[in-house]
Amino acid sequence: MFASKMLLSTLKDVPQEAKIPSHILLLRAGMIKNEVSGVFNYLPLGLRVIRKIENIIREEMDRSGALEILCSAIQPKELWVESGRWQKYGPELIRFSDRHDREFCLGPTHEEIFTSLVRDLVKSSKSLPLNIYQIQTKYRDEVRPRFGLMRSREFIMKDAYSFDKDEEGLDKSYQNMYDTYTRIFNRFKLNFKVVLADTGAIGGNSSHQFMALSEVGESDIVYCDDCGYAADVEKAEARVDVYNGGELKEVEEVYTPEKRTIEEVANYLNIMPKQMVKTIIYYDNNSKEFVAVLVRGDRDINEIKVINYLDSTENDLRLATNEEIESLGSVHGFCGPINLNVKILVDEEVANLKNCVIGANKESYHLKNVAYDRDFKGLVSCFRKAEAGDLCPICGKPLKKERGIEVGQIFKLQTKYSLAMNCTYTNEKNENVPMVMGCYGIGVSRTLASIIEQYHDDYGIIWPLNVAPYHVVIVPVNSKDEAQNQLAKEMYDKLTKAGVEVILDDRDAKVGFKFKDWELIGIPYIITCGRDAVNGMVEFKRRNDVNNKYLLSKEEVIEEIIKAVEEI
Repeated sequence: MFASKMLLSTLKDVPQEAKIPSHILLLRAGMIKNEVSGVFNYLPLGLRVIRKIENIIREEMDRSGALEILCSAIQPKELWVESGRWQKYGPELIRFSDRHDREFCLGPTHEEIFTSLVRDLVKSSKSLPLNIYQIQTKYRDEVRPRFGLMRSREFIMKDAYSFDKDEEGLDKSYQNMYDTYTRIFNRFKLNFKVVLADTGAIGGNSSHQFMALSEVGESDIVYCDDCGYAADVEKAEARVDVYNGGELKEVEEVYTPEKRTIEEVANYLNIMPKQMVKTIIYYDNNSKEFVAVLVRGDRDINEIKVINYLDSTENDLRLATNEEIESLGSVHGFCGPINLNVKILVDEEVANLKNCVIGANKESYHLKNVAYDRDFKGLVSCFRKAEAGDLCPICGKPLKKERGIEVGQIFKLQTKYSLAMNCTYTNEKNENVPMVMGCYGIGVSRTLASIIEQYHDDYGIIWPLNVAPYHVVIVPVNSKDEAQNQLAKEMYDKLTKAGVEVILDDRDAKVGFKFKDWELIGIPYIITCGRDAVNGMVEFKRRNDVNNKYLLSKEEVIEEIIKAVEEI
């Protein structure tokens, strides 16, 4: 490819709307262009990277025995009503009606479509196990699209679904996809961890996320270096930290003027935050009731665990308003469980705590020396977030915490969809048995952004060779020098013939300007044809070693590049 024929639209300045490296560099390198908030157009260079990511995923999925199909993004309401998700999924589901007033949605995921498809086409157990997948654009009406391709309204996703006769078959299919995903993300050179995860709106009883480690990730993960335990904070467990507070005393009301926060009350009473109990009141629109959640003062509530315990959804659970709290006989900032006539969820650590301080449900007052069971009752479970330093639930060693980008997730759906949608096979007894399903997703566009987050420097992107838009660029220093142009063209022809993807920068521009373009775009190898071209010598630079240049013969450079490309 000749640079003069390419659509190159690099930017010198950082776009105002971009906040993280991948978003900044994708825009500056001319790989994507913003259409509206959360919607992007892929330009030629960006599309080449996307296609290479897709092809690696496709190779490994095909290797695993999965079969590729392509479904419509338009999905009829009726299938979502069958599964029970038409209302439950929430406002992220983009709904619309056609001219005949029939209702549809733009698919954010495809459980219903795949289940319907297999229900109609597969009847015999001889066709099982079956794993089918697609790579397709998904749509979600994000309330706040942000960070470029990380959280957008339109994104490219690989989703696969396995169908088995029983749980044993699902276990094998699930492990097959676990291994396949591990190979895929290793091929992308990503630094990632596989963690236990919550199943969320997809459902099922087991899930793992593949998390690319990054400071800009929206997910927190905790892990143990000793035993290998790792989980998203929404799913993470930790051993109960027992702090009982000593011999139990009589309850005492104390005046705490205008002291509403944990920190304010702890300082005023000269106690530690772990001696206090935080009482947060929610309203669950699913059950139409108020719920008080109690965790220790030094802890944060894990709302996902609360939602799962209540069998509710993220869209149905919200914080109670000050007016609603008052209607319950309490006061914002001074809430406590005693005489509070709502469902009360008590974290395990609170259940073990004696002589704690809680809100007195009246302005400027708290209660001291309170204990669960003696002074108030509730439903006890784990409702706190695990944090760094907590003890591993498996081996008891301290947990560590990092941020990550979810690039893939796998689920054991079991019969959640097949039972609801009557997706069955006929067994040897001529009985109709629900198929046992698994679900497996990879965020293709998010993977692209994650690679950039892990592979960039002050100059631009540093693509791994197997996903780079092109492998090498050849830059003549003087576009009017015959020897330089001749050598550049000779090397271009030889590399192209060997299957290397080459750009010849034939633009009439300053060489420094050209270098900045290619370093920003992240082409892995840069060959410069300068004054030594007459002797068959070129300046050779690797993008991941941008500060070092090597004067080599054309033969040496061609050999190294061809060998590197053959290895991928």
